[in-house]
Amino acid sequence: MCGIVGYIGEKEALPILINGLKALEYRGYDSAGVAVFSKNGIREKKTVGQVEVLEKAVGDDVDFKGNLGIAHTRWATHGAPSEANAHPHSDCSRRVFLVHNGIIENYKELKNYLSERGHIFKSETDTESVAHLIEDFLEEGKDFKTALIDTLKMIRGAYALAIADAKNPEILYAAKLSSPLVIGVGKDENFLASDPSAVIGNTRDFIYLKDGELAEITRDKINISNLEKQPTPIEIVRLEWNLEQAQKGDFPHFMLKEIFEGPEIVRFAFRGRIISKENRVMLGGLEQVSDKIKKIKRLIILACGTSYYAGLVGEYLFEEIAKLPTEVHFASEFRYREEPFDEGTAVLAISQSGETADTLAALRKAKEKGLLTLGIVNTVGSTIARETNAGVYNHAGPEIGVASTKAFLSQITILVLMAIYLSKSNDKDSLTESLLKELEKIPEKIEKILLQAPAIEKLALKYKDCGNFLFIGRRYNYPTALEGALKLKEVSYIHAEGYGAGEMKHGPLAMISPDFPTMAIVPQNGVSEKIYSNLEEIKARKGPILAIATEGDKKISSLANDVIYIPKTIEPLEPLLTVVPLQLFAYYAGVNRGFNVDKPRNLAKSVTVE
Repeated sequence: MCGIVGYIGEKEALPILINGLKALEYRGYDSAGVAVFSKNGIREKKTVGQVEVLEKAVGDDVDFKGNLGIAHTRWATHGAPSEANAHPHSDCSRRVFLVHNGIIENYKELKNYLSERGHIFKSETDTESVAHLIEDFLEEGKDFKTALIDTLKMIRGAYALAIADAKNPEILYAAKLSSPLVIGVGKDENFLASDPSAVIGNTRDFIYLKDGELAEITRDKINISNLEKQPTPIEIVRLEWNLEQAQKGDFPHFMLKEIFEGPEIVRFAFRGRIISKENRVMLGGLEQVSDKIKKIKRLIILACGTSYYAGLVGEYLFEEIAKLPTEVHFASEFRYREEPFDEGTAVLAISQSGETADTLAALRKAKEKGLLTLGIVNTVGSTIARETNAGVYNHAGPEIGVASTKAFLSQITILVLMAIYLSKSNDKDSLTESLLKELEKIPEKIEKILLQAPAIEKLALKYKDCGNFLFIGRRYNYPTALEGALKLKEVSYIHAEGYGAGEMKHGPLAMISPDFPTMAIVPQNGVSEKIYSNLEEIKARKGPILAIATEGDKKISSLANDVIYIPKTIEPLEPLLTVVPLQLFAYYAGVNRGFNVDKPRNLAKSVTVE
């Protein structure tokens, strides 16, 4: 997600920290900050905008001379981009300084607890609560390491933390849980980073911290232990990467890297938002309009491209789970409609960037009509985020590949949560209970699908020279068929169309031939028998069939030429699984046709003109 850089050694820390942040700019961010420690004290600077703004702000300030430092690029989650919300964060006494990637789920509880104990907060972030909690334990007379461990045991969520004690500028601390953090090993110096690309120019030897580990790093020594202070084994890995390879990790393209981030993305979308014991959902971004939400009688979803297809899934979710009449419109067409809007109509705008021009124009029209406006966006502080009455952030982090993959997964996850949140019976409904329990299992099921990537690549090779492709599905998987066709078009330039399977006899069947394959999304659910009948029609006309089916489906192999199997899940959550093999298929088709899948021709990541 965001970028962390740390240094301790014999050299000046500041140039290494700034260069490390520049190397992480590909990840996306909205603000940056740095703190340098020396025997003469701490020097800190935070700015909104690009790293070069921070670099100019620091300039040639001689007070930034020091051999230990931490730095950060922030992708805003809690609180808009601002100097106050940028990292590093510190406690009241300015002894504890830290930078953080991840989400502290119980930060509100911690903040209330600490405020009652006299702590004064300067930011809106979840991160600042960690610094104050360490300070609180220090005030009890505990040593720094013990105070840090007690803090880590008390916080809930995901974190990669780089921490410094102003009273001891000879040690840099690091801790990790569900968010990446690596230690770069050098001679008379050591480095810390959220990924190797930040410091690959300084060292190629890395220690990958494991969940639940705490590192004490000096210029010539590294100690790693668990939270019970027991030493853990240290394994140094040597990387033979260049900078671009380091940014992509072991992946040849950002698109593939982002597909493989799917499990983590779903976790980040629901983490801290599911209250399992109470069988309910907590969406803090909607609380400010909770009274108005209760009065919604009709919901209009506005979006473009992949976000539009996520919205189509949302239509089924809101109508089935929340019993709320819902319709989805292309944002580019909605602004030209003239219709009276009944009282109780609300609009939900979905946009990865939060800057999509057509969606923004449609949103503004809805505001002119006096409608309640909600949003699902990935970019904190974006225009759509600012102009809606309330909304929910994806927490998906920056998406580099132009063809959206992980944003689609996060959008659907949030739409599931919103449908439950809007349900009037979310504390009783058995469907709600089963949805929440199953949603928490989805990441590991996506991981199981990703293990099939080599087999999916072979299928992409088999079909890569086809000039046309048909994608079909029903109910929740009809939008997935549309999204699968879009992905194939975007990165392989194969002409592809998505259809509702029930429409086959109304035109598409005329196109079927031995040279015109069909991708059928047919998991076992209440409409699978209907799709089997559609496949019989295609097979009778000698059309090749590639199917996505549920593990254990014995019938599908007699109908399809090739099958990709996915784990079983409940129907409303099927798109979270069925879309993954479609993303992989499109990726491998594009790569094996010789195209740059990260930057498809004629396309831009954020469409900011109508």
